[in-house]
Amino acid sequence: MAEKIGVYFDLANIGGGVNVQSLADEATKKWGNLIALTKLVPELAKATDEIRADIEAQGLDGVLLCGASPRIDNELYRFAVPVDYVNLREQCVLAYKNPDGSPYIPAATAPANLQQMAQDYVQMGVAKMQKSTPPDSAAIEVTRRILVIGGGWTGLTAAAEAVDMGYEVVLVEKADKLGGAVINMPTASPLGPSWEYKSPTNLADKVAKITGNMRITVYLNAVMAKLSGQPGQYTAEINVAGEVKTEAIGSVILATGWKPLDPKYLEPMGLGKSSKVVTAAEFGKMLLADAPLPKRVAFVLDTTMAEEALKAKAAEAEAEAAAAEQAPQAEGAEGEEKAFVKADLESFAHLKYSNAVNSVGMLRLANTVCEKTADKSQAYILYKNMTVPGILERFYKKMQDRLGVMMTKADVTDIREDDDHMVVECKNTLLGQDFNLEADLVVLPTGLVPTTAKDVTVQFDYRQGPEFPDLELFDGFADSNYICFPYETRRTGVYAAGCVRQPLTLDACEVDAKGAVLKAVQCLEAANLGVAVHPRALDNSYPVFNFVRCTQCKRCTEECPFGALDDDEKGTPKPNPARCRRCGTCFGACPERVISFANYNIDQIGSMIRQVVVPADFKKEGPRVLILACENDAYPALDMAGMRRKAWSPYCRIIPVRCLGSVNAIWISDAMSKGFDGVVLLGCKYGDDYQCHFIKGSEICNRRMQNIAETLDRLGVQPERVAQLEVAIDEYDKVPTMIDNFVARITALGPNPFKGM
Repeated sequence: MAEKIGVYFDLANIGGGVNVQSLADEATKKWGNLIALTKLVPELAKATDEIRADIEAQGLDGVLLCGASPRIDNELYRFAVPVDYVNLREQCVLAYKNPDGSPYIPAATAPANLQQMAQDYVQMGVAKMQKSTPPDSAAIEVTRRILVIGGGWTGLTAAAEAVDMGYEVVLVEKADKLGGAVINMPTASPLGPSWEYKSPTNLADKVAKITGNMRITVYLNAVMAKLSGQPGQYTAEINVAGEVKTEAIGSVILATGWKPLDPKYLEPMGLGKSSKVVTAAEFGKMLLADAPLPKRVAFVLDTTMAEEALKAKAAEAEAEAAAAEQAPQAEGAEGEEKAFVKADLESFAHLKYSNAVNSVGMLRLANTVCEKTADKSQAYILYKNMTVPGILERFYKKMQDRLGVMMTKADVTDIREDDDHMVVECKNTLLGQDFNLEADLVVLPTGLVPTTAKDVTVQFDYRQGPEFPDLELFDGFADSNYICFPYETRRTGVYAAGCVRQPLTLDACEVDAKGAVLKAVQCLEAANLGVAVHPRALDNSYPVFNFVRCTQCKRCTEECPFGALDDDEKGTPKPNPARCRRCGTCFGACPERVISFANYNIDQIGSMIRQVVVPADFKKEGPRVLILACENDAYPALDMAGMRRKAWSPYCRIIPVRCLGSVNAIWISDAMSKGFDGVVLLGCKYGDDYQCHFIKGSEICNRRMQNIAETLDRLGVQPERVAQLEVAIDEYDKVPTMIDNFVARITALGPNPFKGM
């Protein structure tokens, strides 16, 4: 707990006519026993040496910087004592507008509402620092050895990269040899400059680099039996031909690749019905086997007819199921078999995800056909969407001019066998006419489905189970936040790379592997220092438990997004600090408030809430609304709105929280008891359009809202006084209106019944 705080006001970054001296005087008057000094400095960024001197001379154990947002220039303020910020620029002066909605024009004397807002924020900042203590170290001794699961193209690249960075590697491959899917590829798409021509895979050289390295242990015919422990201190049990091998591991690269989509989904296009219809993966094997090549090959990228057939079948099954509900079921009816299974359409979507890989792959295969037959064969590429990533556009343009390769956009409406050849019916073509293409062989795209089945993944020895949780959010791909943190999974220390993360071409798989290795190395070094990985990188706090009061309700262990908590035989939580991402979801879940962080806890936020001056006269001085803003999306959006002078109601007070999942219901009770008229939980989007950096924080908060509403209703407080609002980081132009609309709603409701009590 800070007992000698230095409070510094950045005059260059406050402005707006706020009486800064008055703010300093009020803070000293109220917190004189805690504040050792207050200073008004012309420009904070140029006063860092002065602050260091004050820390030494005054024995300060905390520094509170009042000025710009904590997101601005925070790297400048690295001191030997804890540092915190009061945002008087972006979310106070710049965001202020008059109560009647008119823009604020800075004047020599600040309006009373603005001065009060600034004073509230300063008092909240001091209270926060008072309730904050430096965390104890969570540093651990780590094993600098990386486990790579999967010996295909991505896994081989990752293993080589990790060794080059100075780490030992344990490589686990379920097959009897290394190489994965590339074993069945005759050539690769371009892997380097000039990006116009196919490349040899040189797979043998890649394998030799691994098998010939003494720092790499390779297990073939092997699968994971168990992974227990935490980053830096994992124990991997590997089942090798029935014998269990144990290895000490620091972090993990998941590079298990892909498996082909169930062929049943392409049956409407002839797959499985005719030997003259194959997938691209099967055709690659034919090329390797030097099988006689047909004269005319149709490469079909448009799978709309298969999707439409699946939708029609689903609609028919759905209609039959609905009819069955209206009529008595006959004994032995097959209602369950006829019911529409949504999973079929979701599984079919893997073809769409794989479109870029198939587009480039079919260009490569078509080129190979022409090369192998000395241009005596003709390759036709029929596409709905030709998706070529990045620099591989050069390869696509080269193939457009390739003799023997003909491409056209077309709606493929039928594929049928006619005597000794196939007929592909093409409509809406670029040629300006519909036509039937005769071909000796039809090649369909391969759906790349991530291999996240139990026999190939990690097999966690975690309280939450052996698998990656909620993979349905990502259609089976092992990723935790595709937008913001590629390679991350929902298991700290385990990083996905290659086609288990998303369908990728070989050149992209190599980049992916290197990126995942960097993450794995960062994780090891972070665990060694006792700090968090993304998104709260370098945070040295971690949850502390008061086990005496724990009731073993298991809410914290079940709701933790990252499986950081196991439990003992009695159900008491067992923390694994290196797994923790410091989101605070555990203490948001805890009904007994037995979980806290040294620098982020229930009492701290409650104390900040109690520092706000809430006027008793609702009609004259307006309502007071508390905004608990997620630090990842909502808080930056508010900052950007303020910087652009997109102001919001002056009746709001904002407190950043690590995640809406960390919001404990007691904070809302504290706000209502204090007399706040409304509370906004402002955070990331959840559901299908989720953006939560901690995966489920906003979703968990939404579920808790039902309990909060029931509690408020029992107290005689309208549940609509509390609302959860969703905002993306780039919606800074919308968030002021969202806030103002809520304040208008509260104004219409009238004062909180507890106001003045």
